[in-house]
Amino acid sequence: MSAVEEIQAVTFGLGAEVFAVPVTFVKEILDYRETFRIPGGPDYLLGLTDLRGQGVTTIDFRLRLGLSRADATSATRILVIEVPLADRTLLLGLVVDRVIEVSSFRSDEIEGAPDIGADWPSDYIAGVVRRQDGFVVLVDVNAIFANEASPVLTAAAA
Repeated sequence: MSAVEEIQAVTFGLGAEVFAVPVTFVKEILDYRETFRIPGGPDYLLGLTDLRGQGVTTIDFRLRLGLSRADATSATRILVIEVPLADRTLLLGLVVDRVIEVSSFRSDEIEGAPDIGADWPSDYIAGVVRRQDGFVVLVDVNAIFANEASPVLTAAAA
């Protein structure tokens, strides 16, 4: 009998939806603050956030996932994550509506990305977990940030 692995993840909300990132990627959670704007980037690139003297490229995660823009509230947070790239680790700030908790998911509870029968960019979904109150989407940070957008983000972080 094989052991069931548990994944620890930080869950966060974007609108009514719940997403999660493995804690191994999460460096810090910050209260929301305005960013230093970087001109010429994609709409989801908000700018730089100061993290103890280091500029962290900060993006609006709602826009990056194709959701509508939302105004910041007292619950808005910046989830600082480390994204391993081929040649280095990229430090990114993800602006999320709210951070919920650290949760544990058993590997046998995680389903694959849903097949909707159409061409749909689901490559950022590492899996989906069913809960009594809905679903939690596990985000594949490597897939979402190591694609065509990474040159822009890498240049902003340099």
